[in-house]
Amino acid sequence: MTAARLERAYEGVGIVQRQYLTWTEPLELESGQSLGPLTLTYETYGRLNGEGSNAILLLHALSGDAHAAGRHSPNDRKVGWWDAMVGPGRAFDTDRYFVICSNVLGGCMGSTGPSSRDPRSGQPYGARFPVITIGDMVRAQVRLIDALGIKHLLAVAGGSMGGFQALEWATAYPERVAGSLLLATAARSSPQTIAWNSIGRRSIMRDPRWRGGDYYDHEPPCDGLAIARMIGHVTYLSEQTIERKFGRRLQATTEPAFSLEQEFAVESYLDYQGESFNARFDANSYLYITKAMDYWDLPARYGSLDAAMARVHGRTLLISFDSDWLYPSAESQAIADALTRQHRPVEYAELSSPAGHDAFLTDIDAQQGLIGDFLATLA
Repeated sequence: MTAARLERAYEGVGIVQRQYLTWTEPLELESGQSLGPLTLTYETYGRLNGEGSNAILLLHALSGDAHAAGRHSPNDRKVGWWDAMVGPGRAFDTDRYFVICSNVLGGCMGSTGPSSRDPRSGQPYGARFPVITIGDMVRAQVRLIDALGIKHLLAVAGGSMGGFQALEWATAYPERVAGSLLLATAARSSPQTIAWNSIGRRSIMRDPRWRGGDYYDHEPPCDGLAIARMIGHVTYLSEQTIERKFGRRLQATTEPAFSLEQEFAVESYLDYQGESFNARFDANSYLYITKAMDYWDLPARYGSLDAAMARVHGRTLLISFDSDWLYPSAESQAIADALTRQHRPVEYAELSSPAGHDAFLTDIDAQQGLIGDFLATLA
């Protein structure tokens, strides 16, 4: 790599701009309802080549958004959620690929969701927003990809709920996808995952400030959303990580106070996670997106996992992490085995990490080579 390219790789994609597309034509939903007009927020990195053959769609997890890389201004304190993976010389090399990321339908970062205004009433949808699915999210993304003039995607890539969307693309639109990167994900939401999501939703809906979803002119249900985030965040970590970071350390003293007040460092950490999540996320979006995740069941839709994987046309790379107990490696192994039985080209790697489910976002070095090499086989 030349010195100039090394410098650009260090800088990443730099300053990026949030973009919007709106469609007046309603989107038909799996529930039988329709939603329109419809807006998706998205960002792009790199350039589409003349053949339109180098486009990669990144798909975010529950708390993510369209801002996958770079900064919106020089003063931004944080870069995009997958910044270390996107840019010149990185796994998603923007010197080679045109990378797209959109905020999902139902989100709260510019795409149409519960906080958007219902054109019939002029008021925010709130709980009148229709229930959506992973399939609905992907059908909205198809509109975006069409509008960008892209007929075929070189790859779709995502972790956790992003992996759900990538699997939906690979099975519902197999002729449009050359490769799928599935990280820390599953072909269905397990009963345990549904249970955790249900507790989070209940904490929001039992908050008196939720007001049946109509809180936009009032104080939002901060306590309920913070608790939901705290519950969810624990599932993203591993026991090893919590032990290593916090152990049984007290936050401010060396001796217990023998009170009901918070004393342990891990309690303070979870409080911080809840408060910071309140500052950037909408409680109703949390309800709708987690419900969409709960409905996710690809084997049930097609009769079996093998039948679903038989629909895949392109190559697949699966990466799991040995400390992930939310979407354990057995889930990725099952997908890989089904693809193998259907004679579909697949690579699978289980990586060792103490980070738990969050490893796909934090353990970048271990993934760079695997993803970069896989994309090179598609180009």
